[in-house]
Amino acid sequence: MSGDEEAAPGLRERTRQAVRAELARLALDLFTSRGYEETTVEDVARAAGMSKRSFFRYFPTKEDVVFGDLELMAARIAEEIAGRPADEPPWPCLTAVLADWQDRIHADQRELTGLRLIESSPALRARLHQKRDELRALVAEALRARPGARLDVFTADLLTGAAAAALDAAGREWLRSEGRADRAALLTRAFALLEPRDAVPDVGATA
Repeated sequence: MSGDEEAAPGLRERTRQAVRAELARLALDLFTSRGYEETTVEDVARAAGMSKRSFFRYFPTKEDVVFGDLELMAARIAEEIAGRPADEPPWPCLTAVLADWQDRIHADQRELTGLRLIESSPALRARLHQKRDELRALVAEALRARPGARLDVFTADLLTGAAAAALDAAGREWLRSEGRADRAALLTRAFALLEPRDAVPDVGATA
């Protein structure tokens, strides 16, 4: 097999991600100008110069185009949690990784537009909650699977739920400030307020 043939799958994936990103950008612009409910998949596909059928090759539903690559992001967060030092306590491990990802996710001011859009649509809010539940489950499992970790399901779920609440609260405050607040500082404050007072007990993993 030649080097070009070996590189082809990676090139195809990069091309796919670029198309997904462009579709998401176009969709956000259309949703913002026309309204989410008023804009159809056909409208987004037409703006991108593709068919409705082609659109569904990149996103399974209209709602999913708003949330980009949450599944891929969740998998990468789980990988980074797994790669943290084995002797790092669960809460510092979790919050360090999430804070780093939060900086990457919200580096673009367009996130403010996206958050407003989600808040304005019951369908998008419902989809977001579903996506977040899936993400939390994956992250909680990664926290329990760390080398030397002895977290039970309840504790891992509690920690990831608390971290998610901190992310949500920081996001809502940032939205209320019209994007002017220091989101990183808000998140640091939220994590500090929710930090366990005592060390997470080494209770052993349960099924």
